[in-house]
Amino acid sequence: MAPDDDPHADHLTHYLCIGCPLGCRLEVEEDDHGDVLEVRGFDCKKGKEYGRQEHTEPKRMVTTTVAVRGGLHARVPVKTREAVPKPLVREVCRALGTVELTAPVAIGTLVMGDVLGTGVDIIVTRDMPEGAPTRAAQRG
Repeated sequence: MAPDDDPHADHLTHYLCIGCPLGCRLEVEEDDHGDVLEVRGFDCKKGKEYGRQEHTEPKRMVTTTVAVRGGLHARVPVKTREAVPKPLVREVCRALGTVELTAPVAIGTLVMGDVLGTGVDIIVTRDMPEGAPTRAAQRG
């Protein structure tokens, strides 16, 4: 049967799985109401879960940096404790663009709680001691 002859073709969506290093090519079939009927193409349990999640409610971890005053470097890396809804990723980054911490900052420090009402916290992922920023940090 040619792909154009497949009566379910308009109910199929393809994803590249990022649940593990295998990178399986997933195919998710949905019914007329958008409910997932089947996930195919996965080689591990994570792939099946990833396909269903990505199709119904995609989420992403957010990693970025925020400004830090008086630190050894001008910026410190931060991340979400859990994944946030994919449509909110840019808004989360915009909200973090207004944040400035003051050194010293310890790994795990809460930067922002319940970001955008998601219930997800933003935390620091590296210790930042006090000190004059390096030239590279001042430029960038």
